[in-house]
Amino acid sequence: MIGSIKGKIILKTDKFLIVETGGVGYKISVSPDTLSRLDALRLRSGQKNTEVFFWIHTHVREDILDLYGFLDRQELEFFEMLINVSGIGPKGALSILGIASIETLRKAISTGDTAYLTKVSGIGRKTAEKIIIELRDKMGEEKTGTSLQGELDALEALKSLGYSQSEAREALKKVLPNTDTNTKIREALKILSNK
Repeated sequence: MIGSIKGKIILKTDKFLIVETGGVGYKISVSPDTLSRLDALRLRSGQKNTEVFFWIHTHVREDILDLYGFLDRQELEFFEMLINVSGIGPKGALSILGIASIETLRKAISTGDTAYLTKVSGIGRKTAEKIIIELRDKMGEEKTGTSLQGELDALEALKSLGYSQSEAREALKKVLPNTDTNTKIREALKILSNK
């Protein structure tokens, strides 16, 4: 079982990377958030082929062995919780991880906010309910009891300004989660205008 990989990225696509280590190239599926974090890391270092470290989930089926990579253990652990929910496979779990920060997803699950999960991720209501039922106890109680309505309102506002749902989601993921709706929209617009 492969638990981690450290090496250089020799190929990057919008869904996976090839990381070479010890003369072997490993195909590793990653989330869009991981890809953007890697781009930021490359810009900061100024090097094209910087060495990277991934925590790996090895997914084995009868005829397939897939690797899923994460930059931190918290993301790997959340991914593994998601794939233990019946009906959610590794690709679905990756797309769920790509919609919001882990903190926001935890809040949505612990407060039972199916509207947030269905609206933002595009998953169906039954699947969202199943995620909440199976993972709520693992998330712990949400102390603030706040709703994620502000994030949904910000998403709708950005969409009404002509941004796609994926563009709006990506920008909102970079905004601090505990800010009011108007601040979220302003900060997201700054991020979107810098692209």
